[in-house]
Amino acid sequence: MKKSAFTLSIAAAVLALSACSDNGSDSEVLVTSDAGDVTKEELYEEMKTSVGDQAIQILMIEKVLGANYEVSDEEVEAELESNKEEMGENFEQFLAQNNHTEESYKKVIRLNLLQEKALTEDVEVTDEEIEEQYERQGTELNARHILVADEETANEVKTKLDDGGDFAELAEEYSTDPGSAANGGSLDWFGTGAMVPEFEDAAYSLEVDEISEPVQSQHGFHIIQVTEKREVEDQEPLEDQREALRSEIAMANADQSTLLPKVAALMEEANIDIKDEELEGALDEILNTEPAPEEGAPTEEETEETPAE
Repeated sequence: MKKSAFTLSIAAAVLALSACSDNGSDSEVLVTSDAGDVTKEELYEEMKTSVGDQAIQILMIEKVLGANYEVSDEEVEAELESNKEEMGENFEQFLAQNNHTEESYKKVIRLNLLQEKALTEDVEVTDEEIEEQYERQGTELNARHILVADEETANEVKTKLDDGGDFAELAEEYSTDPGSAANGGSLDWFGTGAMVPEFEDAAYSLEVDEISEPVQSQHGFHIIQVTEKREVEDQEPLEDQREALRSEIAMANADQSTLLPKVAALMEEANIDIKDEELEGALDEILNTEPAPEEGAPTEEETEETPAE
């Protein structure tokens, strides 16, 4: 599932707050009870206190991105169906845990897609990259690995393997992965998206029985061996997946740090005027975002460390 830059719980609160500003009197009674009523104004004030700044931020991000990029209802529905298929019977539980209905979740999807379009508008994806990704996702691997905490240990294990050491025995002796160590490091069959990117890239670059150099990921250092490869059954034709693959590759190659500076620039152009004094500073955090440095340009820390001539 594609991940939004904003959490679902915050988005849910924002949607509730924005509903309070719909047409209707501020004194409109939303809840009645013998202990007293709750008006739209009371709800607005309470939610403004708890999530007001975040609400303004997310609502304005949605508006400025929506004014500059287009996301169709068809795209939202396609992403929703993809999420449903991925989560299966857990989808309804997912909505409930995040305080969403299907309709409110569509708004989160739309915001997510708007962010993706802003992030990827300048990212070039070649036909060769698309074809390589299509071939990769049409292949499943059976592999095993040895996971260790540090590079020194990884190099030690790799040397022993190069000297003829038994992979399974070394996995049982060294590997810190409790799920595979006792089984000789076996990970069984897996396809694209199942492993962290560094592991996947390394595994898919190996020939059968080839052993990788140490590969670092968030989990530690892996030594990987692919033992078998097989084709995925019933893979859809490339042309039916080309645009989805283009989007997927573009997002993988996008620089996430450029999103907020881009949003800040769009907000400056939008001439935003916050009328509620208590929310006047809600957008300061975004508007004061420093532009992302150009590729190859020195960082602020590097500039400060450079001695004056």
